Amino acid sequence: KPSDPTMTGKTQTSNVTNKNDPKSINSRVFIGNLNTAIVKKGDIEAIFAKYGKIVGCSVHKGYAFVQYMSERHA
Repeated sequence: KPSDPTMTGKTQTSNVTNKNDPKSINSRVFIGNLNTAIVKKGDIEAIFAKYGKIVGCSVHKGYAFVQYMSERHA
């Protein structure tokens, strides 16, 4: 959404991290014990983007997954 101010200057990533591709499972990182009332998708991406190219990020109640481009990044 170009009109969404929270995405200004950021690349949008998919919300999908539950692919069944066996190769993508090894490039997914689980983040637990999150206060998801405060921590948002953009916050997680900002923290984890320094480790590699993120292609997906899904936030759930209390936890999240970050899907990286490759297993090496994860």
